[in-house]
Amino acid sequence: MGMDHVQTNGIRLAYEKRGSGYPLVLVHGNGEDHHLFDTQIRQMSEAGYCVYALDSRGHGESSPVREYHYEQMAEDVFQFVRAMGLKAPAYYGHSDGGIIGLITELRHPETFCAMAVSGANLSPSGLDPAFVRECEAMQKNRPDPLIALMLTEPEIDPEELRHISIPVLVTCGERDLIQREETLSIAAHLRKAELVIVPGADHGSYIYQSELMGNLLLAFLRKHLTV
Repeated sequence: MGMDHVQTNGIRLAYEKRGSGYPLVLVHGNGEDHHLFDTQIRQMSEAGYCVYALDSRGHGESSPVREYHYEQMAEDVFQFVRAMGLKAPAYYGHSDGGIIGLITELRHPETFCAMAVSGANLSPSGLDPAFVRECEAMQKNRPDPLIALMLTEPEIDPEELRHISIPVLVTCGERDLIQREETLSIAAHLRKAELVIVPGADHGSYIYQSELMGNLLLAFLRKHLTV
C-alpha cells in the first residue's frame, strides 16, 4: 500500500491509511516503522476500522531528525489526530508507541476513546537491566540518538496515570524486556486498565507477523466501542 504524508508539528509525518469505519491510530516502537503492524492493519481494517498506521518522526518515510524526545513525538500524534479531523479515535502503540500514547493522553485528555499499550515503560529504570547494559555498551561504541532516547526518557510519575480516564489495555510478553513490575505498575495506576501478560512471548513476538495482538485488540475494542 502507498503512503500518505501530512505536515504536522514542524515535520512531514508519513502514514498508511486502510479500511473504513471507526478510526484507529497505530504507532510502532523504537527503530521500527508502521510495517511492524502489517498483520494488525489487515485484521483491524477487515473488522471495520479505518486504520492510520504512522511512521514516527525519524522513522520510515517520515522526516529525519537529529534527536528524539517522547513529549515531542506525543505532540506529533496529537497534531496528526487534529490534522486528520479524527474525533476521539482508538489508539494502539507498541513499546515507544505505548509511551507516546500515554503521554499524548496525559497532555491532551480524551484525545482517544480507548487505548492499548504493549511493552511500555514509565522510565529507563523499568527496562530489563541486561538490556540497559547492552544499550550502554552500544552507545559507547557508536552513539545513536534512538538509544539515547531509551536510556534517558521517559520520566512519567505513575501517579500521573490516574488522570487518564479512558479504558486502557496493557500488555507485555512473559519474557519482555520491560520489567514485570513496571507493567504491573502501569496497570495498577490506570483507572480503567485491563492487563494481559502473553505466555511465552518476548517484547514483540506476539505482534510482528502474529494475529495474537490483533485478536486481543479486537476483543478489547468490541467491549468499549460500537463499530
